[in-house]
Amino acid sequence: MKPTDFSKHLTDFLTLYLPGERGVSYNTVCAYKDTFLLFLQFMKEMNAVDADKLTLEQITRKKIIAFLDWIQKERNNSISTRNARLAAIHSFFRYLQYRNPVNLHEWQQILSIPAKKAGKPSMNYISLEGIKLLLQQPDQTIPKGKRDLALLSLMYDSGARVQEIIDLIPASINLNKPYTINLWGKGNKGRTVPLMDSQIQLLRNYMEHNGLLEAYASKYPLFYNSRREKLSRMGITVILKKYADKARSINQELMPDVVTPHTIRHSKAMHLLQSGVNLVYIRDFLGHTSISTTEIYARADSKLKREALEKAYSSTIPKSDEEVPMWKKDMDLLEWLKGFK
Repeated sequence: MKPTDFSKHLTDFLTLYLPGERGVSYNTVCAYKDTFLLFLQFMKEMNAVDADKLTLEQITRKKIIAFLDWIQKERNNSISTRNARLAAIHSFFRYLQYRNPVNLHEWQQILSIPAKKAGKPSMNYISLEGIKLLLQQPDQTIPKGKRDLALLSLMYDSGARVQEIIDLIPASINLNKPYTINLWGKGNKGRTVPLMDSQIQLLRNYMEHNGLLEAYASKYPLFYNSRREKLSRMGITVILKKYADKARSINQELMPDVVTPHTIRHSKAMHLLQSGVNLVYIRDFLGHTSISTTEIYARADSKLKREALEKAYSSTIPKSDEEVPMWKKDMDLLEWLKGFK
């Protein structure tokens, strides 16, 4: 069977251009690959075109928009996921502009498809009391419970992204003082994060119980499933949901309705901020490229906003030693400050 021009260019894009010329990470290549797997599924189900017969000529701006609507409506993908799929498609067609300019006008029509605007969701995080309740749920008398506690506590203490946790190996952990963990984030950028004594003790016990302290196991997955394969994103999400549901049944107020691995990362960042840690240090801890990304936590913390307003009032309004601050007398203003978000 003769390969199509689409299959030829897509293969070169994923295997040569992205990792070779662009130097993107393995995870980014996988994300782009998943986008085109979905697109092939869409073309077969909705346009009756098999993967081995799909050509570049059949791909138009109209079909790409229909594909994006399909993943959002039929597969219930979020707007952010839709936009991520569009970003992968845009990257491919920018590549095609120089590799196959015959249909340059159509490629530019596809590149003109805008990302869909979405309202910014409120910051979803768990209070310190909620994190403590969550970590009390794994059953420490069984192996899976030991693994799950080590996993969830490390997710929180390190503030790691879920993929960073998935990619951990025993060699990533420095079990000698000063205790640290080496994480590899977006764009293959590495960072070293300090760990506390209690976290290291928990990890050491888990690793010793599972033979992960042996030299031959240094490259094994740190957290794995029953087949000794590293956990997937879905696997970690299912584990977290299990214990979040248990914690919610004990105290509903301490556990948000939706808890994802990124919720744990948000929670650690918020707790660092509320403890007075400088945003610059939080940026480096989380592996953010820009401080502007980290500032979302400061904008989200209404408690800090109220405290800042209270300090501003107390420092600018003259009063005697016995005088009650003006804003404390004004009950309407006080209630507004309490509800300030």
